[in-house]
Parts: sequence; C-alpha cells; structure tokens
Amino acid sequence: MKYELKIPTNLNDITLGQYQQYLKLPDGLTENQIALKMITIFCNVPEKVARLIKASDIQEIVAKLSKMFEENPPLTRRFKIGKTEYGFIPNLEEMSFGEYIDVDTYLGDWDNIERAMAVLYRPIKNTYDSLYNIEPYKVKDALNYKHMPLGVVLGSILFFYNLGSDLCQVMMHYSLNQGDLQQKATSEQSGDGINQYMHSLTEILQDLKISLN
Repeated sequence: MKYELKIPTNLNDITLGQYQQYLKLPDGLTENQIALKMITIFCNVPEKVARLIKASDIQEIVAKLSKMFEENPPLTRRFKIGKTEYGFIPNLEEMSFGEYIDVDTYLGDWDNIERAMAVLYRPIKNTYDSLYNIEPYKVKDALNYKHMPLGVVLGSILFFYNLGSDLCQVMMHYSLNQGDLQQKATSEQSGDGINQYMHSLTEILQDLKISLN
C-alpha cells in the first residue's frame, strides 16, 4: 500500500483532533520518539511508514513543524469544515448563560476544548456582505469541531488572552464588531509568535507542548 506524505505548511493544515492526540503523548519519550510521533500524527501516516523515511528528512520535517508553532495566529472570523462555513459569534454580549458556562469551562481544557469552539464558532445561516447570522449552539455537534484548523483554535485563545481581561468581563462588556476585531487582533501582537505567551498561557490554560525542547 502506498502512502502520500502530506507535510503541513501552516497551523491550519493541522486539525484540533490531531493536536489533541499529540498532547496525549506520554511523558518520558525521547526526542527521537517524539519526532516519530509528530510525523505519524501531523503527516497522517502509520508509524511503520514513518520509520522508513530517511533520518535527515525526518529532522527537516520536524524542524518545519516546530517552526510552525512559533506563529502567532490572528483571530479567524470564518472558516470551513468540508462544505460548511463557520463564523465567530458576532456579538459576545448575546451569549446565553449556558453558552458562557461551556466557554468558561472548556476553553482551557484541551481534552474537551471543542465544546468551547462549538460555542464560539457556529455554522453560518445567512450572509449580508461582511455580516452573517449563525445557527444556535448544539452540544451534540461539538465532536465535529475536532476537524477544525488548529490555527483557528489558537487564534481564538490568543484573542481572549490579548484582551487582558477576565472572560466574564468580556462577555458582559465587550461587543464584537469588525473594527474591534481588527484592532484587538493586531494591536497587541509583537511578532515573536505564540511562544512569547507560553509562560502565561500555561498558567491560564495548560502546557501547550509545542516544542521538542
């Protein structure tokens, strides 16, 4: 059987589900073992196939993958899973209490973060130029969000982190519009990438485990 080695070129080529699988790697693995797992998970090939790749190629691929995690992804308002387009919740103030609870509970829980993503991003019902309406939140649909691009997930996390305020205050006082979005998504980015936020993010969320070091 032939396998096509698809090497991700950016964070959006990696799914949330793949990243969750990576985060569940056991402690104590050597650097080479982690490198092998990165190839099997992010390039979607069996381990027996990854073992046949030249060592120099493995090192090059892992270096490219590690470099990708230095990106500082902006907030993405719209993306697609298959043929379905999803949009970021247009107005955070209109979030119901139940939706707020799920965001507050699962935004820092990498095992179940798709529950938070299912609140923040919904299938788009209607579009009016740059505006759109989204469907109601459905808990049962959360598993589908494991297929969403990782860059979108990390961008939404950084968006809330960059607000510099408690999530509850965001829900109560921050009304999202296109101008606010562009300002918040760019004003506090420094170009050093996601790693500059690593220490604080691990305190707020979890260790993202995005480095081999």
